[in-house]
Parts: sequence; C-alpha cells; structure tokens
Amino acid sequence: MLRAPPERRRRSDIERKFDAENLIAAALHATTASALACQPFLGRGDGKAADAAATDAMRRALEEAPGLGTVVIGEGEKDDAPMLYQGEQLGRGGEPFDIAVDPLECTDYLARGIPGALATIAFAEPASLWSPGASFYMDKIVAPAPARDAIDITDTPERNLARVAEALGKSISELRVVVLDKPRHVELIARVLAAGASVSTPSAGDVAGSLAVLLPAGGADLLLGIGGTPEGVMTACAARALGGGMQGRRAPQGGAEAAALAREGIEVDRPLSLDELASSDRCLLAVTGVTSGSLLRGPWEEPGGRCTESIVVSGGTARRIVESDVCWSRR
Repeated sequence: MLRAPPERRRRSDIERKFDAENLIAAALHATTASALACQPFLGRGDGKAADAAATDAMRRALEEAPGLGTVVIGEGEKDDAPMLYQGEQLGRGGEPFDIAVDPLECTDYLARGIPGALATIAFAEPASLWSPGASFYMDKIVAPAPARDAIDITDTPERNLARVAEALGKSISELRVVVLDKPRHVELIARVLAAGASVSTPSAGDVAGSLAVLLPAGGADLLLGIGGTPEGVMTACAARALGGGMQGRRAPQGGAEAAALAREGIEVDRPLSLDELASSDRCLLAVTGVTSGSLLRGPWEEPGGRCTESIVVSGGTARRIVESDVCWSRR
C-alpha cells in the first residue's frame, strides 16, 4: 500500500493559524458569487464567457477574504480559459492560506444548460497543498473513510475493487464506481464492469464524483480514473476533512504536457499520497450549485430574492447551506 511520507513540512507559528470559520464565510462568498455571475450564460453555448464572468466574480469576492490567500492551482492553465492564476495573491492581508480553485467546474454543462455545473474552491494552511507545476491531469483513486486503507493506485482496478468491497462489508456486485465518460477510460470501465461492479459515468465533474464517494449519503463507493489536477487537489482537501482515502499520480494527456514535465525532471509515474496532495487536516472545500443536479440545486428565485445551495466540507463534517441575497449582503 502507498504510505504517507514519514515527515510533514514544518511550519512557523504564523503559518499554523488557520481560522476555518471566517474562511468558510469567505469561501461561500466566493462560490456563490461565481454561481450567480454565470447565470446569464446558462444554455447560451459560450463557456468561455461564462468562465470569465465566474472568475471575475470570484476574484472580487476573494479580495475581501480575511488573510492573504495564494492560488496554488487553478483550472485555467489546463483549459486556456480565464483564470485565477497560479501564484496570484488575494485577500485583505494578514494570515496566509493556500487556494485551489475552479470558479466553474463543468463549463460545458452550463453552456449547454444541463445539470451538474458547480462553483468550487478549497482553502488550506499555507504550503500544505500540492503544486503540480506543468501537470494538468492526474490519475486518481478516492475511497470513503471505512475503505481509506484499502486502496492502492499502483494495483489493478480488480484488486482495488475486491479490497474496497471487503472494507465496506459489501460484495463487488454491490459497489458503485464513478469513472468519467472519456475515451481514455474505455478499458477501465470495461474492467470494472467485468469485475461485477456498477459504473456511474458522468462526462465531467471530478469534484462532484469524489463527493459522491466521500459523503456518507453520496451513493458511490469508489472513484477511479484520470481527471484534472485542480479537481484532484480540491478532492484531497475533502478527503482530509472527512477522513477518506485518496491517492494520485500525474497522467499527461498530450505531448506538450509530457514534454514540459520531462523538462522539469518530474517522475510522472510516482504515486502521490493524500499527505502529499493535502498535508494538513486544517483545510476546507466549498461547492455551490450552478445548474441543478443530483448534488446541489442551482440558483433560484424566491420572494425574498435569489437563493443558492452549497456544501461546505471542513473539520470532519459536511454542511448543506441555503442562502439568500439577504445573507450575502450582510457579509
């Protein structure tokens, strides 16, 4: 099994200060702002414009955050989309924290007006989130807390399925596995099905798929396959906060990405433990619904104004939060 490094990075006293409650409010402000800002583009086929609106709104919200956040990883580098760039610093100043972010996950869902788009962000102690460099894609395996020690990304999917089933007290035929519906996963999906498990195959949405595994009532037992590195880092925060299991490794999906990693001298196949992806338990993930799906409802109108639905994962708990314009105006 893949084990955590024997030593974690040391931090100064100021780096140890991570005010989760105040940062939760800042994270929710950022994701709700993004979710609302891209609503005019719902179903209009212009994902880049929606991305830009979501990113601009999130940047403005983060400028009001307590402390000084540094973007460790964002989605724009991979998609050549409007982005909060790596190394960008946001906030009112003071205590430092790391940021991993995708202002609009599943951009195509929003552009096509279909369910499942989310606004997502993760905060963590400074220097605790993995910085992937030129790596845009990663292979992932995510398991719920009872099976966190049963996974091994270097082993076959069949053996992982068998160990996870045993850890959860289920048969393999009772397992539900999330794998993105991508050409690169044709063989993986076939092997999971041949082993006897059922497969959920969304076309996008690593974070939502991982939450389906990590949340007690999420309805899934395991996530496998290659997705984005930003989603991987945000998932690692959720796994740390909920006691779940996760491992990863870089998985370049093109010659340019592979060449860039080679120039940096990076060992592509080296497994990454959860401790390497998110080395501190003091982290949080916030997601807000953009288009209504199985995980969250998108923004809607009520007599008191617009409302949003979000989930915040932090400190061993996951909270579902519904807010209205009145709440946002008081922040």
